Amino acid sequence: MTLGKVIRKYRKVRNLTQEEMAKRLGVTATAVNKWENEVSQTKGY
Repeated sequence: MTLGKVIRKYRKVRNLTQEEMAKRLGVTATAVNKWENEVSQTKGY
């Protein structure tokens, strides 16, 4: 399962919108959308 699919699954299980999840994570809804659609990913250091 890809990272985007895991993020979307977690969000839907919790009945959160992208905006609500973004607020909880301290990021923009656009960032969550990009993660879910695998346009952008976080870098692990």
